[in-house]
Amino acid sequence: MPKTRLIAALDTPDLKSAEALLKKLKGLPVVYKVGSGLFTSAGPRAVDLVHKYGGKVFLDLKFHDIPNTVKNAVESAAGLGVYSVSLHLSGGAEMLKAAGSVKKRPLLWGITVLTSFDERSFARTGSKNNIEKTIFSLAAMAAENGADGIVCSPREVSAVKKRFGGILKVVTPGIRLEAGGDPALFPNGPKRGADDQKRTMTPAGAASAGADFIVVGRPILKAADPASAVRDILEAIQ
Repeated sequence: MPKTRLIAALDTPDLKSAEALLKKLKGLPVVYKVGSGLFTSAGPRAVDLVHKYGGKVFLDLKFHDIPNTVKNAVESAAGLGVYSVSLHLSGGAEMLKAAGSVKKRPLLWGITVLTSFDERSFARTGSKNNIEKTIFSLAAMAAENGADGIVCSPREVSAVKKRFGGILKVVTPGIRLEAGGDPALFPNGPKRGADDQKRTMTPAGAASAGADFIVVGRPILKAADPASAVRDILEAIQ
């Protein structure tokens, strides 16, 4: 098993599109992310569909609420048999403890700072710390309160692994096939403001930094041959 594993994002508008992608990727060693778009459209049927094709599900609904509400959500996710769930670490230690108290729960991966933020836009949220300090603070809280991993951009992976690698897995979105922009998205070159993810890195770069999981969506979804794109990514991270 490679040190870095691939999560393919099923960011499709409906079950029909999701199933078409699952058929193309069947048998490849990937975990599948079901996010808020597909889950809002199709609900638990999206999870059942992935299981039908033998895949594991990262249920990326980014739970963020009072402790009991999040606990109930994690219990529901456990009932669906998902592999992992995401929750915002900014919900606090008590929320995380409540989620961790669920019996036979999925893995808990805590969201730190979304990859859509750069330092300027993050400062406008009112945070007194920069992105890296915020991530370290949230990661420490995650490690102390039962999280299994954190989600951060690939640019912070190396530093996080040095401090928390023995305790937390690191999951990173913000993956682009080329440093200057993903050719599947921008065949004529990247356009200013065209990509909503600011803190990005290539698959090989993220793997070298020590990411345990990389999440890849559009570079697979937009590829002419998604299975070939997945094989290329798997080769790069090995």
